[in-house]
Formats: sequence, C-alpha cells, structure tokens
Amino acid sequence: MEHEMTGLNDDSDERIAERARMQASADQHGVGKPALIGELVAHFREHELIDLGDEGKAYSTRSRCNSVLNKWVLPRWQSAKISEVRTIEVENWLRGLCLARGTKAKIRKTLGLLFNHAIRWEFTNRNPISGPVRGAGVRQSEKRERIPEFLSADEFRRLEAALGLRERVLLCLALSLGLRRGELAGLRWHDIDFEQLTITVQRSVVDQIVGRVKTEASQRALPMDPRIATLLTDWRSVSKYVHSQNYVFATDSNRAGHKRGTQPVSLAKIMQYHIQPVARAVGIRKKVGWHTLRHSLATSLHRNGEEIKVVQELLRHASCKITLDIYAQAVSADKRRAQSRVVQDFIPELSSA
Repeated sequence: MEHEMTGLNDDSDERIAERARMQASADQHGVGKPALIGELVAHFREHELIDLGDEGKAYSTRSRCNSVLNKWVLPRWQSAKISEVRTIEVENWLRGLCLARGTKAKIRKTLGLLFNHAIRWEFTNRNPISGPVRGAGVRQSEKRERIPEFLSADEFRRLEAALGLRERVLLCLALSLGLRRGELAGLRWHDIDFEQLTITVQRSVVDQIVGRVKTEASQRALPMDPRIATLLTDWRSVSKYVHSQNYVFATDSNRAGHKRGTQPVSLAKIMQYHIQPVARAVGIRKKVGWHTLRHSLATSLHRNGEEIKVVQELLRHASCKITLDIYAQAVSADKRRAQSRVVQDFIPELSSA
C-alpha cells in the first residue's frame, strides 16, 4: 500500500526507538507521570494520537477520538485523579447524558483506551472502564435505538435519475460498492481496473487529510459491475482531471485556489447541497447520507439471501463478529454475482447523461 499520509515518516524503527527513549527517560527522572485525567489525556495525545504510520491509528480514528475527549471527557473528568475514577461513577454519568446509545458507547470506548494507555505506561494498574473481568466494567449498551434508514430500489432510481452526472456516479459507486465517505473521496483513477472490472480502495480522505483505510480488510479489491464501469467512463470523458494519479472526483472550485485538481471535492457539501435537496424534491422523506447507501447495499444483499461470507467481503468488515463470519471463503464469482443483483435492482438501465 502506498504511503500518502501527511507528514508520514517511513523510518518506523527510528520512531519506535525514540518512543522507547522517551519512556526510559520518564521512568528514570520520575517525570511525565500524570496524576489527573487531564494530564493523562495530554500524554495520550502526545504518544497515541499522532501520526505513527502503519503502526498507529488512522487519521479518522484519531480525529474522532480527539473530538470525544474535547467534547465529553475533559469537561467532566479533567480534574479527577486517575486513581479515584470509579466504575459506577462513570456508568451513572453516562446514563445521565442525553445522548444516543452509540455516542455513549464511543465515550466509553475512548475512556477505556485512555486507561489502557495509563496501564501500558505504568501510571496505574487498573482500568475502571473495562473492569478486571468480563462484565465488571462500565455497562453501556451499543444496541441501535432505531433501525438505520436505507433507500428502496424505487427511491434510489428516482433520486439517481434526477441528479447530474457527477452526483449520479458518486451515488452509484457508493451504493454498489458500499464505500465509506472517505474511501469514495480518496479514489484515484489508477485504483480502477477497467479491463478486470475491479476497484481497489487504497486510501481514505477525511478533512482533506489522506490516510489509511479503516481496516486491512478494507483494502480488498472489489468487483465492479459493467454498468458502473460505463458510468465511470462517461464521467472521465467530461472530467478535467483524468490522469492516473488524479482523484476521480477532484475539486474544480475557485475557492480551492492552487489546490484545484489536486484534492477531492467535499463529499459532505456534495451531499448537503446537491443530493439531499434533490432527494426531497423527488419525494424522499428519509434522512439521506453517504452511509445510507452502505446500509442500502447491506439490506439488499440480506434480502437477496446472499451468504454471510459474501456479504462480509463486499462490505469489507474486518471482524467476523460484525457479519457472523462462519462460512468458507467466498469466490470472486459469487461476490460479483451478488453485487450485480443489487445493481440490477437499483440501476436496471442507465439514465442518459
């Protein structure tokens, strides 16, 4: 995989050695050992939430973690002593927050990572979030409070037919491949093999920062239905940026200045200003976002009765816990057939450009 992350240093051995020297120095001089949660957060950021290349967390993960720390953890816990944080106290605090279960679960997970970091650096020997044994830590349900919305084939066709070419290509790619927003933004022309009809996801762009994809499984080559290849060919024929290294959806906005053509468009703005208004105009009352299309793919695959292993590999889940990975390796032909059935449902005939 190519290293494209901003400021990425390929000399991983040197980074590891430097971290070891820092830890040894802290141990020798008795410094850098935080007593308060606020101090622990600062240490955690210095050593964990930095660009460590393939060894560290992806930029999107670091960004989300920083957001949780700033918005929820620090305002409540920064003055608390690490040694005095209690499981029940954290659990009661989470219960009192007027937030979705998923958000509370992210806060719990971030606190757990924070205390794991403290244990690793020998600032403490206990993690009140996970507890000493399974079930003894902070209890916080991760179960969704409502079923994620997805588009029916009819809704998708109405929306797709009313969009311009660029938005149609984006929509169809997101639906047929189940791409996450950052992966969609990070596509370059050389990631697409028009002869073999495959697309390889090699990077994710979040906040215009180029980083690694979410998991190793996310890098697998995906089958590309011929109808999707035709749409991409149509888009390439009118795009200004068609070199193999160019982003498939490069920005051409005057506001981008010298970065025109060298960075992807903002997919959040594309969704907000070009797709969601059209969705409302064609009578779709559901909340439409990029992840809605990933849910639409998963729902359609399930409805079509596809084997769980095929579903897992098309969605590129890393863990068998996510998709009940109990079947043998699915062959490429099975994945291509499963994907094409979804495309046939949603895009039976291409709308005229």
